Amino acid sequence: MIKTGFFRFKKLGQKYLLTNDLGDFIFLQKKDFKNFKEGKLKEEASVYKELDKKHFTSKSWRCENCQARLTNRYASYRGKYLSQGPGLHIIVVTLRCDHACRYCHASSKNMTRTDLDMQEPTAKKVVDMIFETTSPFINVEFQGGEPLANFGIVKFIVNRVLEKNKKAKKELRFSLVSTLSLLDDKKLNWLHGKKISICSSLDGPEKLHNKNRPKLDGKSSYRATCQGIKKTKKKYKDLHYQVNALITTTGDSLPLWKEIVDEYVKLGLRDIHLRPLNPFGMAKGLQKLLGYSAQDFVTFYKKALDYIIELNLRGIDIRERIAKMIAQKAFTDNDPNFLDLRSPCGAGIGQLAYHYNGDVYTCDEGRMLGQMGDGTFKLGNVHKNTYKEIISSEVTKSLCLASTLEGLTGCSDCVYLPYCGVCPVFNYSEEGNIFAQAPNNFRCQVNKSILDYLFRKFETPEALKIFKKWLSK
Repeated sequence: MIKTGFFRFKKLGQKYLLTNDLGDFIFLQKKDFKNFKEGKLKEEASVYKELDKKHFTSKSWRCENCQARLTNRYASYRGKYLSQGPGLHIIVVTLRCDHACRYCHASSKNMTRTDLDMQEPTAKKVVDMIFETTSPFINVEFQGGEPLANFGIVKFIVNRVLEKNKKAKKELRFSLVSTLSLLDDKKLNWLHGKKISICSSLDGPEKLHNKNRPKLDGKSSYRATCQGIKKTKKKYKDLHYQVNALITTTGDSLPLWKEIVDEYVKLGLRDIHLRPLNPFGMAKGLQKLLGYSAQDFVTFYKKALDYIIELNLRGIDIRERIAKMIAQKAFTDNDPNFLDLRSPCGAGIGQLAYHYNGDVYTCDEGRMLGQMGDGTFKLGNVHKNTYKEIISSEVTKSLCLASTLEGLTGCSDCVYLPYCGVCPVFNYSEEGNIFAQAPNNFRCQVNKSILDYLFRKFETPEALKIFKKWLSK
């Protein structure tokens, strides 16, 4: 009798999907699955050879040095982030903003509140703490509020980071998340000179965007953002940098899946990240007005992704980020290390978020909850605590435990474990328990449904060709 290796499975359509901890997967017909699990497949059968090649048989683990080789493969590629430390450092340089977004996750304040700007002494402490990370990579991401409203401190931090890195020699990256409404030529020239990548927010066509993200002065936020994106794309052309934008999906977005994708294509944006609304900040109190069911969002996602695939087949180059990341996990050993889709998640060990006053949080979501008056995910303050105290906090340890899928009920035996992740902050916000990843949890429903859909698409030659094309760029 041929023994099987370890695998998880589920019936998907008329076939059975099998996955293992390395992220390998295979679809089996019902008869082949029955014979395989009962040890009745013959070694000369082509399906057995495919299973063996993808490490689903005990034979593939018994050869000399096999276990060491496969363990090294997991450690070097799938789990490489576990030994690196926080690489993403989100700095909120101000809470001021010239927008009044309906779902504002950051709980931003109006432009007159200069007391909510980060000051130089705090910025110095933040940069010093960032360079204590054991990660060889550092991505400093500026957020707000609107970070361009406190541009002087952005410049101060960038220059200080660059100076300290002359000795530390980390691999550096800077990014700035902005509405771009305050972007002028002087700021743009400086950002370009420092090679700081730009990400904005674009919710779709003008009427939808302006409804979701109104400006305080009553002018069109859509026009200001589109103008900023166009200017930045033109300026950054010589650097071959892609200007990115994020969509926040509200109930008003759901019937406009085609128009939203068309808006990104029209602006020449190469990527679109179809993400649901998070229950933080102002969005928390407006769930009934802005929100929707998990199934409603999944329907929106499927229609939009089908349209994106259709556009690619017509030669129009645009990628959906979730689909691309799942394909990368499924078809390569180069894990994208997206902090929401890993085990454990990135809270505290993959990222840290620094508030304007020096408070340090496990992640941006934890900081958002802090702005709502709940400091559960606060790790300390740069003026009062050391990096060692922050990284070894009981809160950090708890979030690691709460997001390690292999130890969670409903996740440990899920076929999608190698590709998924949980957010303890989301669970806490919705259910009052960081471990409460119930099967009926909104996020779980969305992730499972999207993964079901994507793996079925992997069985479709035309769609699979598009996904693999995305991975080659």
